[in-house]
Amino acid sequence: MFGYATDETDECMPLTVVLAHKLNARLAALRKDGTFAWAGPDSKTQVTCEYSFKRGAAIPVRVHTVVVSTQHMKDISLEVLRKQVMELVIKNCIPAKYLDDKTIVHINPCGEFVTGGPMGDAGLTGRKIIVDTYGGWGAHGGGAFSGKDPSKVDRSAAYAARWVAKSLVKAGLCRRCLVQISYAIGIAEPLSITVLSYGTSEKTQKELLEIVMKNFDLKPGIIIKELGLKKPIYSKTSAYGHLWTRRISMGKAQEIGPLT
Repeated sequence: MFGYATDETDECMPLTVVLAHKLNARLAALRKDGTFAWAGPDSKTQVTCEYSFKRGAAIPVRVHTVVVSTQHMKDISLEVLRKQVMELVIKNCIPAKYLDDKTIVHINPCGEFVTGGPMGDAGLTGRKIIVDTYGGWGAHGGGAFSGKDPSKVDRSAAYAARWVAKSLVKAGLCRRCLVQISYAIGIAEPLSITVLSYGTSEKTQKELLEIVMKNFDLKPGIIIKELGLKKPIYSKTSAYGHLWTRRISMGKAQEIGPLT
């Protein structure tokens, strides 16, 4: 299981996935309030950013490409749809400082998108593991989240790894961090814990690991207790990612709402 954090946004999430989630949330809000009465519930977004890297830290420079595909009724033209999505969604969600005359925007590039949901594209569970995490940044162990109770480390330990990674970033110990945890069935203690700072920390990898070992108990039962994973919190994870925004002090987390 992997957890990732970066100081490029307040959420300590990659800007690319934060913006992609915001675009989808905005589409849903405009559909529900009637502004986009023509819209269906199925939508897909993707944001590509240009970055510079300074001593391992990821620094967003500009938005290179935006892709928005949204389901719609037959009685709206693509020209009108594209204009409304550009003005009311993309320009609303993406800060102007990241947009320029070279930014490429694709709105419903496939053309008509009337049939959506499982009627248009169905598959097995576990297919959203990247959009549910970091949008391709960091790493992913391959285990899906949705449909699993917290006794499965695919879910609970992935949350804990994110908790650890964000704690290290918020504490100023590194600017970017990847935490890897592995387990074996029937053994409570993790088999291994790895902390990578991408060269953004003044501390050694060994020192960062010692800090993690001192401040976090990563046995599955303790993770469930510390993060309150037996509470009815999972509806928030059904859209816009599984990794909540948390105020972190070393060894303690306070829930303050969903990612977006």
